[in-house]
Amino acid sequence: MASEHQLLLFWLQLLALLIAARGLGGAMRAIGQPAVIGEIAAGVLLGPSVLGHLAPALHAWLFPDDPLQRSLLSGLAWIGVFLLLILTGLETDLALIRRLGRATRRVAASSLVIPVLAGVGLGAVLPASFVGPRAEREVFALFMGTALGISALPVIAKILADLDLMRRNVAQVLIAAAMANDIAGWILLGMVAGLAQSGSLDAGRLLGTLAGLALFLGLAFTLGQRAIDALLRRGRMRGWGPAGSLTVVLLGALAAGATTHALGLEAVFGAFIAGIVLGRSRFHDTEVFPQLDGVTRSFFAPLFFATAGLGVDLGLLRDPEVLGWGLGVLAVASASKAGGAYLGARLAGLPPREGLGLGIGLNARGAVEIVVATVGLSLGVLNAQSYALIVLLAIVTSMMAPPLLRRVLRGWHGDEEERARLARERRLGGNVLVRASRVLLPSHGGPNSVLAARLVDLAWPEGEEVTVLSAGRDVPAEDLARVREALAGRPLRTQHEPAKEPLRAILEQAPLGYGAIAVGATDERIAGTLVSPVVDELLASSPLPVLMVRRGKALAAGEAPRIRRILVPAIGTQPGRAAEEIAFGVAKRVGARVLLAHVLTSPSVAQTFAYGGDDVGSPRPEVVEHVVAEATALAREMGVRAEPVVRTGASAAEVIDKLARENHVDLLVLAANLRQFTGRPFLGHGVEFLLEQAEPTVVVVTAPPGWGTGPPPRRS
Repeated sequence: MASEHQLLLFWLQLLALLIAARGLGGAMRAIGQPAVIGEIAAGVLLGPSVLGHLAPALHAWLFPDDPLQRSLLSGLAWIGVFLLLILTGLETDLALIRRLGRATRRVAASSLVIPVLAGVGLGAVLPASFVGPRAEREVFALFMGTALGISALPVIAKILADLDLMRRNVAQVLIAAAMANDIAGWILLGMVAGLAQSGSLDAGRLLGTLAGLALFLGLAFTLGQRAIDALLRRGRMRGWGPAGSLTVVLLGALAAGATTHALGLEAVFGAFIAGIVLGRSRFHDTEVFPQLDGVTRSFFAPLFFATAGLGVDLGLLRDPEVLGWGLGVLAVASASKAGGAYLGARLAGLPPREGLGLGIGLNARGAVEIVVATVGLSLGVLNAQSYALIVLLAIVTSMMAPPLLRRVLRGWHGDEEERARLARERRLGGNVLVRASRVLLPSHGGPNSVLAARLVDLAWPEGEEVTVLSAGRDVPAEDLARVREALAGRPLRTQHEPAKEPLRAILEQAPLGYGAIAVGATDERIAGTLVSPVVDELLASSPLPVLMVRRGKALAAGEAPRIRRILVPAIGTQPGRAAEEIAFGVAKRVGARVLLAHVLTSPSVAQTFAYGGDDVGSPRPEVVEHVVAEATALAREMGVRAEPVVRTGASAAEVIDKLARENHVDLLVLAANLRQFTGRPFLGHGVEFLLEQAEPTVVVVTAPPGWGTGPPPRRS
């Protein structure tokens, strides 16, 4: 158990390392470099290389040679890399990696085989003074091959995150190839460790590790995925919130990490796989990522990288022989890793700049290489001189990768498909409603439900899942078939709850990771309600934005409207922005013309008289211009040409109705501020007037209280 003095030193170590890491990391960012460079340098400065040389007494007091003291610090630091790999897994896109599978396989293979062969060759020619005291030359050569073949997935992930490259194709190939390199590297390290300890290779243990790895991956993406889905779904149903989802994330990652560690691989690999599984869950809470990201990147990750640099003693490089061979090892390692990755990229048909980027990124060895060096030293395969070579390789490759990667990829935006994907992701990331999220479509099978399904299919990004929910026993199967047909071509789930009331079934489903609810209005309005009892209650109690669709008055039952002209008011609010996203998304898919209407209502005579002055309530041109310009910019970014129309009138609803009739509008998209009056939801006089009187199909977007209270996202 740690003494009071040891605990005091532990807190002081954390304080010193975090101040240095965050300070130097910020300095690196200020000059346009990733923070990870400064974070590793912080450890080097506080370690024996600088502080130990300039103030040996202070260094010996703050970082004593005490196994328990080192364990306290290293344990917390490894939590940092564990959390970092969870985040990396959450951002890893398996669908994109599968699409780039040929490139990933070839880059991973060539970036591993060539450096391993180069390392074995180096191990054969290095002087005997570098061979560890308990290793034969052959074992030492195999260890050097392992050291040169491995890549540092945590460091690569941090570099890509710092450079904001994680969603690029080159980054996804990098992550996948680094993962493959790491798996092979840890297996090779296990083989070498067995040889060093017993003098022979334990084939049974090796086969057991490989079989266990295959079984773990198979279970993780099948039973593990189902278990995580069930836990996250349970949390949403019971209202655990982001804190509950975060608990599930951490427990799942710890279980996976313990499993891979038991298999003889690193626990961080299990954390990475757990992150992928968690990110794939349709019940994943998107608020978990920023919470975990904040604490990891501000505290745990800087601490890990600083601790990695802390164990480096560059004083050994003062020996000319060690320095000379160190530079030679660095050159061979960098050339073989970068050359192998570049060769694999070119064989896969990737552009030369992407090949260079892959080679530079995979060359970063970082703290993983330091761990490998530490294992080699403890086994007696390395001695102090060869340990210094491997540490030099780890530090220099990690520090040279970010600036070189930035230089090579500066101005490189990928091929046309990648540019389109990134633009789409940026646009969806700035949207308030039409995002990469699932949609819940409660349906009784009527014509308005079919039309709601069609509009969701047109407005929402391709590939996003829609759940068609039916409740009660009197749902016509043929009508539901038409709803499903309108959603053909996208992921579709159907759920029938015959024993539940419709509203209860909808409200139980709503918290399960959906972004919006789309519902068709009833054909006939029921007296005393806005639409019908179920739709009214849904509008009043939904925790999500609701799209309510009422088909055009001239449409026959089952008739699909031709959408050639769309009208959407530009009002400058979050619900208004949501309506614009729907209108522009539909227009983009069907090639419709969009009228962007802004109506200025003039004050009444009584208002003018009461407040005095002829300019009371007069339009402010700068406000009108700003609102219309923001909406027009959004349309342009979504690839839609919108025609702004500014009108003045006593009633905005009457002006919009007149515009719709004059321009033969087929679809009218409105935003409503939901209020509760006289036992039913109130959408505002203007919206309710248009819902009742307008000729075209009407979509009304409502949102729960407190949703979108801030200003709409600004467009770049």
